[in-house]
This record gives sequence, C-alpha cells and structure tokens, in this order.
Amino acid sequence: KFEFNPKDGIDNPALSLTEDMDGESLGEPRFYLLSKGSSETFGFCLNEELGCQGHVIRQVELGGLAQRRGLQDGDRLLQVNGHFVDHMDHQRVVQKIKASGNQVLLAVLDGNSYEAAKTLGRDLSQMLPADIRPRLCHITQDKSGFGFSVSSPEGKGCSRMLVSWASLVQYPTHPGPPLLPTGVKGTFQLSVQPDGPAARAGVPPGSWLLELNGASVRSYSQAQLARKLKQSGGKVTLLVASSAVEEFYRLRGLRVTAALADTSWLPFKVRELHMVKGPAGYGFLLKEDDCSSGATGQFLWEVDAGLPAEQAGMKEGDRLLAVNGESIEGLDHHETVLRIRAHDDQVTLLVIDPAGDAFYQSVGFGIPVWVHP
Repeated sequence: KFEFNPKDGIDNPALSLTEDMDGESLGEPRFYLLSKGSSETFGFCLNEELGCQGHVIRQVELGGLAQRRGLQDGDRLLQVNGHFVDHMDHQRVVQKIKASGNQVLLAVLDGNSYEAAKTLGRDLSQMLPADIRPRLCHITQDKSGFGFSVSSPEGKGCSRMLVSWASLVQYPTHPGPPLLPTGVKGTFQLSVQPDGPAARAGVPPGSWLLELNGASVRSYSQAQLARKLKQSGGKVTLLVASSAVEEFYRLRGLRVTAALADTSWLPFKVRELHMVKGPAGYGFLLKEDDCSSGATGQFLWEVDAGLPAEQAGMKEGDRLLAVNGESIEGLDHHETVLRIRAHDDQVTLLVIDPAGDAFYQSVGFGIPVWVHP
C-alpha cells in the first residue's frame, strides 16, 4: 500500500529512484583485460544468486588480479571477449571464461546501475560497442599481389604519407622490395583494394596493422616491414584492428592482443563434436604425443567406423583442445581422460585438424577455444 502526500510525494524510495533515473545517471560499462599465468586464477568468482539479477562478481580476491585491475564485488558481467552474455545461461558463461585460457576481456556494470537499467527496461547490449575485437586475416597473394597498400608516419610529425608498395604488393615478380624511406618507425594503416586478396581475407579498409605472421610491427621501420613481406612466400597472416577498435583500446589504456581476435575469417577452423555414448562407447582412442612446437598434446586416433566419434565428424590426427567448453591446456593425459569421463553418457569436444594446428603454430598464435553461441 502506497500513500500519496502532496508535500512529501510517494513513500516508496524504489519508485522515486526509478522516476529520477532518466538514464544519464546510470554508470558506464567498465572494461578489464585480465592476463594470468597458467598456475594463477583471475581472482574472482561468478555467482548466480537468488533474488539478484545477472551474473554477479563475488569473492574478489584481495591483492588478486581482478582487484588490481579494478573489478568490484557486486559488479554484473555483461560481456566476455566482446560477446554479450547477460542473457545466457550462467554455467555457459562460466565455461566461456574458462575457455578463454589465460587471457580474457570482461565488460561489467556496477550493481546499482545494472538494477536501475533493468528496472527501466533498458537493453543492456546497447550500452556496449558493437565490435571490440581485432581481426586475424590470412592472405594468399594472387597475380595482382596481396591487395593492400600501407601508410606510415612521416618523420616525427603526425601527418601520414601513402607508401604505394605497388612493386611488392601488387606486382610480386618485381626483382626487389620498393625503395622506401628508412628510419621511420610507427604504426601502419592499410588501404585495401576492393575485391582483392586482402579484402576477401576480411581486412577492413583503413584498419591498423598490429602483427605480421605473429610478430608485432609496432617498432618496425618501413624497410623492415617491406623485407618481412618480401620474405613471406606469398602468404601472410595479419592482426588488424579497425580505427574504432584501435581507438577503443587506446582510450582505455588496453593492449590489443591476438588472443582476443575474431578468427572467423581464417581458413582454419576449430570443430565442436558432440557425442552421445553408444553400447560400444564413443569409438576413438586418445593418445598423448608431442606437437610440432615441442609441447605435449592430446590427439585422437583409431576412429571406429559407424560409431559416435565418426558420426560427429572426428578425423584421425585431430588434436583435442577443450572438453565440455573448458580448455585442456596444462592437463596431462590422465586428467584429460577424467574430463571426458566426467559425464557418463555424452561429451562435447573441441578439436582442430593437423593442417589448422600447423598453421596456428607457424604464426605463434594460440588456437582459439572460444565456441560461439
């Protein structure tokens, strides 16, 4: 029962707060890039609480990574690695964080602003930028070259000059690299030829070049970049960020990393295999072996014809990356087997074939274990 007094107003603080909240007083989402060692934790728990909406940040460890970055008890998690998660099942969100490995980008909103926004019926996804991920693109040159040109800083000023690169990028049969000014170091911006190899590989026009074949180009001179492209053998993998993405990270003091990249444009894909155990089991053998990088991996062999593993799309030599949405990085063979057997009758595996495995290792980039919803 609410009583109205012309002098004092409605005696319901919650209603009064809601009436006063026009949106401008709502807090802004905050972004945190958490990078941990393989033996560390991110330093917080994600809870689902009775009578409390959203995915709630709790138990922020004193002196831990999350607290040092600024995460606070009661914050609500909105985004994981650029994906909106407020509407998702809680356990699925937990799996997505675990599948991120040792680095994750979180977007959160303070608890009071979250509750007020929900009360006002706000679409929380509209409070977040649409795309905050850099992009990994693999380009194979054709007879016209790679299909992009580069602009770079001129001297110490802020102006930029266009470096044609025609002799290298568009006409790869030229006997040598183009004549470029030496000693100029800085960030490189790309102009993309419409319908050329770079455009087909997903390079956005006007994007910034961050890495070439797994190596940062931030300290490269133009001559160094030209030499690296000349040595690429007709195939290059670029980490690029649009101007909006570059500005997003720069304004927040965050470092753009390949671990957060959108890999959907790459020709090599991870595969999700969901299997329900039959009377004869799943029908495959898990074997521990050395990867070409020297690390130890878990590989799938002896895939039996007609059994659940083959029916799900498993191939001989696939490398196992994750079990039920959780990365197996750092687990030994016995621990991985226990993960697979954790559920008696079914399991979901994330795998990659040998060609894709070799590609990721060649560019020094960890294979993404993020499974899109």
